Amino acid sequence: MLLRDQHDESADTAVLAPASHAPSFTAAAETASPSGPLDTFEMEAIAFNLQAAVRVHTDCQFFSWTQGALQSLLAHELLICITANGEHGFNRIASFSTATHDPSLFDRLCRQEMGLMQKLVQEWRSNHFEPIIHHVEREEMFDSSALARELKRIDAPTLLVHGTCAADGSVAGICIFAGREMELGPRQAYLAELLMPFLHAAWIRTRITPTHETRSGTSHERDLLTAREQEVLKWIYLGKSNIEIGLILGISQLTVKNHVQEILRRLNVLNRAQAVGKALSLHLIPT
Repeated sequence: MLLRDQHDESADTAVLAPASHAPSFTAAAETASPSGPLDTFEMEAIAFNLQAAVRVHTDCQFFSWTQGALQSLLAHELLICITANGEHGFNRIASFSTATHDPSLFDRLCRQEMGLMQKLVQEWRSNHFEPIIHHVEREEMFDSSALARELKRIDAPTLLVHGTCAADGSVAGICIFAGREMELGPRQAYLAELLMPFLHAAWIRTRITPTHETRSGTSHERDLLTAREQEVLKWIYLGKSNIEIGLILGISQLTVKNHVQEILRRLNVLNRAQAVGKALSLHLIPT
């Protein structure tokens, strides 16, 4: 759906991003014990993410949150969400990522490898429903996996698996974070335990069909962006960098950057991924 352009994104969000963003947390996590007390940044980041989680009601909003603000606590290249049907299988599998051109790629791979998905769930159950970390490059269960090969291609060879249970003890849902080993360790597993109930609840809310009024949006929402800003956002959605957008539209890279910053301001978001997610939810760009 959207390519990550780190140079462009850091430039676009320099004015808007809060001082306590992902890099600060990574440094703090290196010295924190896996389940030690939360530091000031972690508490602020958790509070911010819980507020964001309760506002999630659609797939687009879920994408915007998980690929935006949630990255400050649980950095990842791919998130796979699974709703389970007791002990009888999965109701739904969906993936969220900014690291691939094809937004349905990992959905297809997960469905093709249901046996592997079942094994990950079973190992989580065997681990007394506590988070478990897998390394696809070191474990035999991933040797012939097309999913594992694609995870290595996007530099996400480490999996953090955690879920929630129903009242009868059956599996209700599973989330699989895929990222780099330095980003997904014991501290992140502890944070996943704290956040999982809210993550699962937000994911379940996206399964509820919105009303016609919610889907349509208001005229005020449709007028949030100018025609040029919508055009720039469309090319961001298609994975183009500021340089590429400038060449396509015949404008300078600086002009594109100014448009992007104005888009972030108007949509009240922090980065390009969040802008795309919110714009999709408001039907500001065609899919």
